[in-house]
Formats: sequence, structure tokens, C-alpha cells
Amino acid sequence: MESTQAANTALPPSIYDVDASDPASKLVDRSEMDPEDVRQIGSVMAALGRLREAEQQLSDASLKYMKLNQTDMRALHYLIVSANTGTIATPGAIAAHLKISTASTTKLLDRLERAEHITRSPHPSDRRALAIAITEVTRESAMNTVGRQQSKRFYSAARLNSAEREVVIRFLDDMAEQLSIKNLQWAQPEATAG
Repeated sequence: MESTQAANTALPPSIYDVDASDPASKLVDRSEMDPEDVRQIGSVMAALGRLREAEQQLSDASLKYMKLNQTDMRALHYLIVSANTGTIATPGAIAAHLKISTASTTKLLDRLERAEHITRSPHPSDRRALAIAITEVTRESAMNTVGRQQSKRFYSAARLNSAEREVVIRFLDDMAEQLSIKNLQWAQPEATAG
């Protein structure tokens, strides 16, 4: 009985299939589209879903391995890039990058410093500021785990020829623009559910 119930509540083979999520074409009018095009677009959406799932699994594993939260990991990535580019990272720059308040940034830096992931030192040219740096141990740990895995994306792009990469760039930029919430009133911070 339980297996029958589970089978009835299981999702369809492709949760990204437009016919499954929008059978009445209320969201996407595909009345003039060739069914094969619709099927292939569903395959693209499914591939994007598999990519998001792989990214989420990697993110979850890295957070667990590093014993950090997502904001902490984003801060450490910022510090690695700052070090690689010879940029002095400051609390203000970190706050701006993470889009968090200065109070939240202070708590973040305190937590990372206590865990010996970062160091704070006087800024070399601005005596009012601090210079924030990732410790070598944390940098090596991040680079040899999540960094090494994330870098494999480069090889996927490298296997495409130049024209294919341009198509992918155009597609991803167009999709990002289509999904952008910048002009959606209901998605703005001041919006409230009515």
C-alpha cells in the first residue's frame, strides 16, 4: 500500500516539462510551436535543473566540509579573489559585495576570525580602515576542495568552440534577464503579501 501511495505522489520524470507544469498553456503559449521544439526546450530546462541540483549538492557539501554558512563561503571566495588580484579587502568592500549591513559584516568577520579563517590588520594606506585577508590554511583548504570542483566548469566551456560559447553566453544572459526581478513590484523588499 505504501509503495502505491509513494508512486502516486512521485513527481513526473521531468519536473521541468512545460506540459506537466503548464498543461493549459496559461504561462507559456505553445499553440503554434512544433511539439518536437517543445520537447527539446523541456530537455534544456531539465539540463538546467540538473546543473542547479549539482551546484546545490556541491554547495551543501562545501558548507558542511568547511563548517561555514553560505555568506561565510561567499566572503571567503571574495577574499581569495582579492588576494589573487592584489586588491586589499576592507570590511566596507566585503559588506558591499555581500549586500549586508556593516553590523552583519562585523559579526561575520568576528566569527571568521575566531575560527581562524581570516586575519585583520591595519590598512597600508588608509589608517581608518582595516585590511582583511584569508588565512593560508583556509585558502588552501577551500582551493583544494570546493575550488577545485568548481573550476571544472571551465573545462565544460573549453570543450565548446567559439561560436558555441557565444550561443551559450547569449542564452544564459537572455535567461538571466528574463528571470530578473528588478522590474517586478511583488518581488521588491517593500512588497508585502496581500
